[in-house]
Amino acid sequence: MKRFELIAPCHFGMEAVLKREIVDLGYDIAEVEDGRVTFYGDEEAVCRANIFLRTAERILIKVGSFPAETFEDLFQGTKELPWEEYIPADGKFWVAKAASVKSKLFSPSDIQAVMKKGMVERLKQVYGVSWFPEDRESFPVRVFIMKDLVTVGLDSTGESLHKRGYRKLTAKAPIAENLAAALIMLTPWNKERILVDPFCGSGTFPIEAALMAAGIAPGMRRSFTAERWGHIVEKRNWQDIREEAGELIDLHVETDIQGYDVDDGTVRTARENARLAGVEKLIHFQRRGVNQLSHPKKYGFLITNPPYGERLQDKESLPALYRTLGERYRTLDSWSMYLITAYENAERDIGRKADKNRKIYNGMIKTYYYQFLGPKPPRTGRTEKQNGQGAV
Repeated sequence: MKRFELIAPCHFGMEAVLKREIVDLGYDIAEVEDGRVTFYGDEEAVCRANIFLRTAERILIKVGSFPAETFEDLFQGTKELPWEEYIPADGKFWVAKAASVKSKLFSPSDIQAVMKKGMVERLKQVYGVSWFPEDRESFPVRVFIMKDLVTVGLDSTGESLHKRGYRKLTAKAPIAENLAAALIMLTPWNKERILVDPFCGSGTFPIEAALMAAGIAPGMRRSFTAERWGHIVEKRNWQDIREEAGELIDLHVETDIQGYDVDDGTVRTARENARLAGVEKLIHFQRRGVNQLSHPKKYGFLITNPPYGERLQDKESLPALYRTLGERYRTLDSWSMYLITAYENAERDIGRKADKNRKIYNGMIKTYYYQFLGPKPPRTGRTEKQNGQGAV
């Protein structure tokens, strides 16, 4: 079976979470850099990473890397890569995206054009043709240039992995599904704990939590570009990994996952998205303003993406909104609160300095993930029995 070096881009700041996911799948890490994790795997790994990883943006098959300070270097380096191992004579190929950081070559459009020429020249020589029909399967290429080192990857995913296939409807300012999953995974929450999102919007945080609780792989309900690359990844691998994912699902798990929003239409949207994700029975959505936030039990989690105030008229309401959130949070006994926001006065208006915060780019917006930590619950009941400490 073929062995690949695979590159998994992710949101900046989420590399450690993604690395842990990849290790948990059983693959060896090659390198961790800003915004991506490289690891080794076979054909099955291409399928398993696309279907199972919750925090990655896509999975690239590394074609090669080389230094380039001029466009001639870029052309020659691209031409030297073994494109024929991946792209057939009738394949459609192009450089879908180019990114450059701290490098002499920085124009994305020029980088894309020069690399396309290099690919064409290589394949013309190998296949002995002067023209390519490009009328069959697609082979999009992505390139990163960091300090004049070019890294080239074949995109096995297609549409970003954050598109799970369940969010057909969106509310205002939705958070990406893979970022929501990563933020949940940065907390100690697990399926036996309470989770409430008082600004649930499209329902992304509750749905991603429910998918985790039920063991549903995030890529089960979508397709991938590499599914049509039978010469690279045999089709049976996709079927086998989907069957493996299906066997791990447990929809009978008991959960306390709730999502609130002040708008009726938004709540209906969240419910429909949960239905499409197959987890509607694991989440309780309701119309409720943040001023009504309450819960009778202890040791729960608030995980949320409150309004940032992108529009001027919205900014005027933010101080009162965050003050109310802080007031309601203080009434929750022994809870933890995690919120991602670009609102700079969040801590001041909540009325408490966060125990931790982490800078995260949500798209192009600089945000902070504020972490207000509550006490750990006592090790009682089932936990004690599992450790042999309780009565049998």
